[in-house]
Amino acid sequence: MIKIMADSTCDLSEEMLKRYDISIAPLTVTIDGKTYRDRIDITADQFYSMMENLENPPTTGMPSPASFVDIMKEAVDNGYTEILCICMSSGTSGSYQSAALAKDYFYEEFPDSKIKIHVVDSKCMSHGSGWLILKSARLRDKRATYQELIDFNETFKTNVKHFLTVDDLDHLIRSGRLSGASAIIGKMLKLKPIMSMKDAKGAIVAKERGRKKVLSHYIKEFDKRNDEALTDFIIIGYTTDKSYAENLKTKLIEETSFKGDIYIMQMGVAVGTHVGPGGLSMFFMETGNRKDNLLINEMETLMEMKDAFLQKFSNKS
Repeated sequence: MIKIMADSTCDLSEEMLKRYDISIAPLTVTIDGKTYRDRIDITADQFYSMMENLENPPTTGMPSPASFVDIMKEAVDNGYTEILCICMSSGTSGSYQSAALAKDYFYEEFPDSKIKIHVVDSKCMSHGSGWLILKSARLRDKRATYQELIDFNETFKTNVKHFLTVDDLDHLIRSGRLSGASAIIGKMLKLKPIMSMKDAKGAIVAKERGRKKVLSHYIKEFDKRNDEALTDFIIIGYTTDKSYAENLKTKLIEETSFKGDIYIMQMGVAVGTHVGPGGLSMFFMETGNRKDNLLINEMETLMEMKDAFLQKFSNKS
């Protein structure tokens, strides 16, 4: 039996976590000196309502190794023999390092254990890692083996395309994601930065004026980048304005040829700390996202793995 676990930055809905029996280790958020466990002591809606009146920006902390170990022990007690842990990018959070330590601690405590544990540095944030987790759960339920799930994640994790935009630039300034000068210019021109992942960290890749142009940018980039063979679902994330996400879903249905599932889920406290109210994100699988310096034989191997995966699971995922 394969257990899938993650940290709470995956931002998957409670419905998805329960449906696929996915366990999460909570990050913490400290607000005005009080620390809360994500999704346990505080909900996303509670967090965003508190943000409006804060003098100082909240800070987040990675899950403790102990919280990951507890999930691993519980999985073993429930009969699982293989554990796949998918974490937020090591470039933006310490969750991966904490989970890797937890794996070492588990084997130190149980040196004779036959349990297999693999920790994935997803190179993703928010619903990016959530996309990999959900895909892995769907594949597991279609009888993918443990090694096949590992291979899929390690091969295609950098193909998860992220787009994230914000309404209020102040939160990016406070978190150090955007300079004050850039924000002043952006506010004057009513520009909204659009971010993606670059070298395992968030980076601004475009700027658009107004929400309508942001939505058009998302649609244009989706049409240009989408890997039709691998993207069988899209995740749209939002912080406070669900109608913004619903508008994007409508445009995807009406203006693209995509026929798969489109899920709308709220971004949690870890990402919300930097994004603030009015954030909108979109996640799917991008075609041809390969490092330029890959050797030809390495590229061929990756494509062979993709072909083998599609041959086995294209009608099952």
